[in-house]
This record gives sequence, structure tokens and C-alpha cells, in this order.
Amino acid sequence: MKKQVLVSVDRGETRVALLEATGTPGASKRRSPVSADPGRGYRVAELYLERRGARSIVGNIYKGVVDNVLVGLEAAFIDIGLDKNGFLHVDEIVLPGVEAPRRGRGVGKDAQDISALLKPGQEVVVQVVKDPLKTKGARLSMDLTIAGRYMVYTPSGEGVGVSRRLEDKERERLRRETAGLDLRGGGAIVRTAAHGAVRADFERELLYLFKLHEVLEKRVAESKAPTLVFQEADLSVRVVRDIFSAHFERAVVDDAEQHHRLVSFFSRTAPELVDRVELYKGNVPLLDAYRVTPVIESMIGRRVDLPSGGYLMIDYAEALTVIDVNTGSFIGRGKGARLEDTITKTNLEAADEVVNQLRLRDIGGIIVIDFIDMARARNRDAVMKTLRNALDEDRTKTFTAEISKLGLVEMTRQNVTEGIREIMTRPCPTCHGDGVIRSEETISIEFERRLREVAASSPDVEAFLVQMNPRVSAQFTGQGSRVLHALEHQTGKYFHFEGSEGLALEHFAVTFEGTRAEVQERSVPFRVGDEVLVEIVEPHMYDADDGVAKIDGYIISVQGASGQVGQKLMVRIEEVGRTAASAQPIGGPALPSAPPTPVDEAVDDIQSVPRRRGRRGGRRRSAEKEPAGEEA
Repeated sequence: MKKQVLVSVDRGETRVALLEATGTPGASKRRSPVSADPGRGYRVAELYLERRGARSIVGNIYKGVVDNVLVGLEAAFIDIGLDKNGFLHVDEIVLPGVEAPRRGRGVGKDAQDISALLKPGQEVVVQVVKDPLKTKGARLSMDLTIAGRYMVYTPSGEGVGVSRRLEDKERERLRRETAGLDLRGGGAIVRTAAHGAVRADFERELLYLFKLHEVLEKRVAESKAPTLVFQEADLSVRVVRDIFSAHFERAVVDDAEQHHRLVSFFSRTAPELVDRVELYKGNVPLLDAYRVTPVIESMIGRRVDLPSGGYLMIDYAEALTVIDVNTGSFIGRGKGARLEDTITKTNLEAADEVVNQLRLRDIGGIIVIDFIDMARARNRDAVMKTLRNALDEDRTKTFTAEISKLGLVEMTRQNVTEGIREIMTRPCPTCHGDGVIRSEETISIEFERRLREVAASSPDVEAFLVQMNPRVSAQFTGQGSRVLHALEHQTGKYFHFEGSEGLALEHFAVTFEGTRAEVQERSVPFRVGDEVLVEIVEPHMYDADDGVAKIDGYIISVQGASGQVGQKLMVRIEEVGRTAASAQPIGGPALPSAPPTPVDEAVDDIQSVPRRRGRRGGRRRSAEKEPAGEEA
């Protein structure tokens, strides 16, 4: 499969996209020039984003200080100079002359107490193997590695290992090519990108890795803990270094400086690939030209459509991700189509798209896929085969269980860094990431209790002016103010409301106290004779000839305006009540409401601000949550 890499560098972030050839005829045979549609015949397989000031620290090496040793967790917390201490498990401890048996979470009879290996205040050299995620600090290891193009050098290791992602025949060839290499007492791992490499490539790269190790040792000796002593390459170099190989047609970069860095890197590590690194000079932005931008924008959506008409729903939980498969509008094809065939077709498409979304969004942790139930075992086997074949292209380590009787597939995918969704978004400030908020009815019931408390705490006050969102106050004033009248009858007080749509639904504040006349004068936004520009939003419920306009929850009944819904017109206020007013149209013909002009919007803003009256002997209570700019 032919592939391409795109590197786009902006002031605020670097974006890297991996493109893979699709089934388009000839897509894998031609080397497409940069044209008006250079992305034709390719699909976006992987995306990586890195913001300046928020780089991934995976691969960084720190000289740290042991802050705490917890025997019960068989782990130590290491101060590496970041906001949160790193987490070092006993299995990741490597010390000269000390052999700590790797046993996972099981405690064997030969288990060694971590308190005998590390002490608080002890200086250690550690490498980050997993970024800090959410509330957890970075995952650390003392088994250091220095990554190159074809090999990963391990100073504390021994022997040469070969990536299992390579075919058996190629693995055997690479073992012969690397046999007898001088590793200076360390070890090495041959990477997947070394496919086709020869001994001269490994010897040249080892000299480069040894030089990096010497620099690392010098910095460790001269630095005072906690501090960074070795920084991993930035995103573009890191990704291209790890994936760029003979399978790739080219790497296209839109930044001259970044292009120079990549050319310099390949000149030292893989000279035969230098001519495949190209500098993009098109007028259209690189990712737009290759149609990558729409894919990035779709990464935060829950729904993913399938070619047949089915779709996936992706939901994120704290510890796992759930992917639900639905047939949607797909009802099968052909006269002899049966339900089982329709379901199997949808599941086969979903199996391929699920892996595509896992790679694009970089979803890690526990993943549960809810396929549609299939009656035949051979169909279930076909879906699992499609899923596993698609996972073969995923460079991230995964484990997949068999499909259950309920049609569920459980799998795990290594989670090393934050995904696209976490980088591009933040939790909603209203729902705090829950996806739901309390309804207006629920909030109004709570506010009714608070109004009773306000009435009981001020026995000498006759009326109150209460500030809240109009959608909440409408729960009191709707249906002929039935709820409001019952509350006033129960408490013996009078309540008037003010507020705008800009207020939060849960905003509640008593802004004025006084006599009924004083509060009513302050609460009514208009006087008889005022001329107002309004928009008719609906016909009147009881008078078929009239129309209804609303300004921050205050209802204005406009005579003879039932046929002008959706239009704006000037009206004169004829009668004023506590929660509603009646008005008469004035002037010329009605104005269309869409599209509004800047003047219309300015008039709307002016008219929607309630008029402020004098206090007239009443006293004003401080608002509990005064919205910024409300007075203005």
C-alpha cells in the first residue's frame, strides 16, 4: 500500500497527516504531482496535532528525585520538574548490579521490596513512556531508549531484537544483517521502518545513536535534579522518522525551516529517502489541497456515517470508549436481500471504519464495539477477520477478544498520548462534560423553593424583583401565570421578574425590594406610548387576528399581526401589565426579519434592555451572581 505524509506548520500548531492509497484504480501505481486535487485516490489514515507550549513529553529523559516510595503500590513517585510527579513501577526499575524480576502485578516469593531499591531523595534517570493524562502524572521507566531511524538503542539492554510486525522472512534477513554489530555493551531493537535496510545502514545509524548517548551521559553528570537532560524530537521529525520508509511515495512539507530539518535528518540516517521530501509551494493551503481539513473538523463528532447508509456512534467514558453500530437508512439491496445479509453488510463496513476512527482519533484504553447481532457463526467470523485485517495497519499495540453472543467485541489499544479530541476540545462550561443540563422546569421548581425562603426571610417586604433567565421565568408566567399566582397566594408576597437570554439558566438574584407599586414600575420594561421594533414570533393563542412578540420573556400582543410571523415591525405600546403588554402596529409595511441588518441588530439590542427606573424609596439587594455587562 502506497502512502504519503503531509506536514503543515503554523504559528500555533503542527499538523501531520498520514495518507494511504485507496482502491481507486491506478492510485497505487502513479506518483501524483501536486495538482488541484492531489489527494485523489488517498484517504486520511492517521492524524497528529501538537500545540506550541503543549508538546508531548514521551521519549524525554529526565534526571529526577525520588519523592515518595509506596510499597503497597510497588511504585515510586519521581519529581522530574513538572506540575505532577511521574509514576515509576517496580518493573521499570533498572539499576547497575541489581536484578529486579519482572513479574507484572503478581507477587512471587522472589519479589524484591521496592523500598530496598529506591529511597526518598535518591537521584534517578528516567524516561517518559506515557504522557500525563487527565489527573494522572507521566508514566516513567528507567530502561532508557534512544530512537533512531532503523534502530532503538538501549544502553542497559543486551542483544538485538527485531520488530514482530515484519514478516518472518524479513526478520531472519535483518537478524543476519545485524549479527556481530558492536553495541558497546548495550542492546538494540530493529524497527519496522528498517524493512529492506542493509548492514551499512545499521552501522551508520549506530554511530549517530552512540553520539546521542554520549551527550546524554554528559548532561546527566553536569545537571542538577530535577531537570530535563534529553528532549525527544518534535512532532514532524518524530512521526516521519517512525513511519517513513520505502512504502512512502513522498513527504510533503509546507514550511521551509521544517523541510530543511527533515532533509538534514534523513541525510544523516537514510540518504536514499532525501529526494522524497518535498517542499510544498502551492497557493492553496497544504491540508486543504489534500482534503484533510474536513477530516480534522469531523474528529470531534459522535456520529460517523458508513457508505451503505449505516452509521457509528462513538461515546467516551472515563475508562473506556463505546462504539455502537446502526443500520440507519440501509435497508438492504436487491430483491432477495434478507435481514441477516443487511446486518452483515453493515457490520463489515463498520469493522473497517471502526479501526479507521481508532487510528484517526488515536483512541486508547478499553474499547467496546457493539456490532449488530448476527445469527450465523460464519458471518461473525467474517466480521472479526475484517476487523483484525484492518488492525494490521495500526502501528499502535492492540489486543482483541472474540465476538460475544451479544455481538460485543472487547479490545484494548495502547494509550500513550492525548488524542485529537482531547487536544482540540475542552469540557463544556455549562454541562461540565456530562452532555446534559437541568431543564427549565427543574430549575423553576428549585427557584420556587428559594422564592419561598426569600419571602419568609423578609416579612416586612411586600414585593420582590427577581432576576433570572426568561426561559425559567416563563415557567412561572406561562399558562396565565397559574404557578406565580399560587406562589403569591401561599406567601402573601408579590414577585416580578427581569432578565435576558444572556443569563445562565441557573442564575438567580433578588435585585430589588419594596412596595408592589415600586417593584412593578421597575420591572415593566415599557410605558404606554413607547414605540418598539419587535419581531412577530407566533400567532396569538386565543385571538386568531393578533400576533405575539417576545423581548427577554416579556410578551407583547400585537393587534392584527397574525399574518406577519417572522417579520419585524414598529409597534406602539397601548396597555402594560406585569408580564405582558398589548400594542398597535404603526408606520409602513412590515420588515422581513432575515437577513437582519447591523442597524436592526443594534435596535434589537437597545430595545431588549429593560429601562431602569429610580428607586423611589425601595432598597436594592446585591445580586448573588451579577452578570458581567448587564448594567451596560
